[in-house]
Amino acid sequence: GDGCGHTLLGPESGTLASINYPQTSPNSTVCEWEIRVKPGQRIQLKFGDFDIDDSDSCHSSYLRVHNGIGPTRTEIGKYCGFGFQMGGLITSKSNEVTVQFMSGTHTSGRGFLAAYSTTDKSDLITCLDNASHFSEPEFNKYCPAGCVIPFADISGTIPHGYRDSSSLCMAGVHAGVVSNTLGGQINVVISKGIPYYEGSLANNVTSKVGPLSTSLFTFKTSGCYGTLGMESGVIPDAQITASSILEWSDQTGQVNIWKPENARLKRVGPPWAAFISDEHQWLQIDLNKEKRITGIITTGSTLAEYYYYVSAYRILYSDDAQKWTVYREPGMDKDKIFQGNTELYQEVRNNFIPPIIARFFRINPLKWHQKIAMKVELLGCQFSIGRAPKITMPPPPQNKNDDKNDDFSDDFIHSVKTSLQTDKTTFTPEIKNTTVTPSVTKDVALAAVLVPVLVMVFTTLILILVCAWHWRNRKKKTEGTYDLPYWDRAGWWKGMKQFLPTKSAEHEETPVRYSSSEISHLRPREVPTMLQTESAEYAQPLVGGIVGTLHQRSTFKPEEGKEASYADLDPYNSPIQEVYHAYAEPLPITGPEYATPIIMDMSSHPSTPLGVPSVSTFKAAAGNQAPPLVGTYNKLLSRTDSTSSAQALYDTPKGQPGPGAADELVYQVPQSVAHSTGSKDE
Repeated sequence: GDGCGHTLLGPESGTLASINYPQTSPNSTVCEWEIRVKPGQRIQLKFGDFDIDDSDSCHSSYLRVHNGIGPTRTEIGKYCGFGFQMGGLITSKSNEVTVQFMSGTHTSGRGFLAAYSTTDKSDLITCLDNASHFSEPEFNKYCPAGCVIPFADISGTIPHGYRDSSSLCMAGVHAGVVSNTLGGQINVVISKGIPYYEGSLANNVTSKVGPLSTSLFTFKTSGCYGTLGMESGVIPDAQITASSILEWSDQTGQVNIWKPENARLKRVGPPWAAFISDEHQWLQIDLNKEKRITGIITTGSTLAEYYYYVSAYRILYSDDAQKWTVYREPGMDKDKIFQGNTELYQEVRNNFIPPIIARFFRINPLKWHQKIAMKVELLGCQFSIGRAPKITMPPPPQNKNDDKNDDFSDDFIHSVKTSLQTDKTTFTPEIKNTTVTPSVTKDVALAAVLVPVLVMVFTTLILILVCAWHWRNRKKKTEGTYDLPYWDRAGWWKGMKQFLPTKSAEHEETPVRYSSSEISHLRPREVPTMLQTESAEYAQPLVGGIVGTLHQRSTFKPEEGKEASYADLDPYNSPIQEVYHAYAEPLPITGPEYATPIIMDMSSHPSTPLGVPSVSTFKAAAGNQAPPLVGTYNKLLSRTDSTSSAQALYDTPKGQPGPGAADELVYQVPQSVAHSTGSKDE
């Protein structure tokens, strides 16, 4: 009928609109669409916009949907209303649906725009949906065929992204993600907007320049859109040939040759140009082996004085350069005519959905401005050889329009790929696009998780080893040659440090000086120790009381009735026995307190047997002058702990006879180091 507007009915999806949409539809018009899909499938219908006059309660202006086609069809529903919001989808009971639009006498009403698909496309959207209609940062939707519509706008390009006000499906066609004649799935990623959106021409869709927006969107694909070597020079000159070459002389007599190897995109200088401008000219590229070709970019001459460019062309491909196949889209019985350039500078991109798998690629210009001249670049990736099952080609799309609409549809429905000669080129491969965010496969996702974890683990181990090494070095520096290990410095082991020959800052002792005769009696290995020793450390009693049991090495008074004897000092005189310094045992709570031991030279003590090495003792009888000493010994000067008498030289133990007692109390004091062994006089 005369009420049909933009229409493209594909094998699995399509788009239909009333005449003059989105402007007011004319009076007294009618249109009927018959939609068929594969047997066994059902059809779902979704409205993107619905605005039909309902002043007469859907009597003269309405939209009616039927199950089936022809006289046996049954009505699903009849709809009208201004700004009518259709809740959900209208679903058929079979694989055929009839949509009938009737426009009576009215003064307003845009009509409608709807999309359809098979019921397995649960995420169907219409050509009017844009990114601002969805709140998710990433989502998948199904775009119907026929979304290249003259009344929708897009701003932006790949790889920078599209403005959020752009039609999602129309931008998908522009980006080369979906085909306008087939539709397809899109994976959309939302991100922060940019101040300026560029415009470009791609896949017969013109993107306009756009201003700042809050957000933008890109399409996530698996990628196969790298350049194949025309611009970079990977493809050598010998592999670029042409049907003819333009050769001419300018006014100065210089010969100009626009050879095929000049047809490299962005290469400075003249392009390739054909000597004869007709539909039989071609530019051929040998890729040296089979490649997956997903797109082509073309420009004109790029020389301002030569306004030459190709505005339309066909694509042919071959494996042997002998038998050529013209590119057609699936389900089409016509060669696809690609839109070329509209001026000599602008880069125009066209994508192949599905991709071409071939070694030899040929461009056949059909329309041009003044002369055939162009520069090109091919997009794609390496092709892994593998067999795939053949697919059944769907029937061609249905176009039910008046004569005027038939001409409009020809602009959008082009030729079809018919590469069915080999198994590997007959299946529909996955759509790829490297100019947008690529999807991550399972292996890549696993690697993306494992690699950072392994790096963190190894880094942690290295840090632990480094810290342990530094800690060990610091421990070695802080521990002296004679110092105790760090694990022995706790508890009662602290007391043992008093008897080791190391300098301690915790005690303030009077230095001990050794005579040369003492050093001469030491074993060789003990001499350095004797010389290095600066102080003798003695245990200090912390509590008072009666000494219970004192051993030979005790620095305190022995038990009552037991006379101290120098003969008991055998452990100090043994040449083979290791000498260990005993530590003081604490005194009970009650009992006499004893003074700090004072080391004196007792060589002339009356009870000392001859031949016995002198040992340091102290005297309990205060006020008595020490007798002269025999032998060469140094005296250790010490302070007295008693403050009761200024004349007392020695402290008197509590409970013992005072000064002037007949018996002198002599106490044995261990030496800091072992004395050399001497002979005893019996």
